[in-house]
Amino acid sequence: MEALAWYPGRMSQSLLIVHVYVHVKPEHVDAFREASLANARESVKEPGIARFDVVQEADDKTRFVLVEVYRTPEAPAAHKETAHYLKWRDTVAPMMAEPRTSRKYINCFPGNEGW
Repeated sequence: MEALAWYPGRMSQSLLIVHVYVHVKPEHVDAFREASLANARESVKEPGIARFDVVQEADDKTRFVLVEVYRTPEAPAAHKETAHYLKWRDTVAPMMAEPRTSRKYINCFPGNEGW
């Protein structure tokens, strides 16, 4: 099945892919990574999440990207209500060097079945 257009407030046959950009204080890199991996391991168990990656920049260890792939429009809100997300959010808040930012995407290739 080909991915169809996504419109703000509505997805149609597409996955929602969110890239969350994180800049961590140098002294918190290891603790942030550990907390984020624990959150990711629980997140992939959620029915609305197809994938949840934690990647660290090769040249600047204080920068991470969380790649969150959601199956439904409701899944991001449901994820933010889970105990593991709330624990992660509160744990990492003082570790931030600057506020997190994010961008939303839809899949073009592979199609939904490829995730």
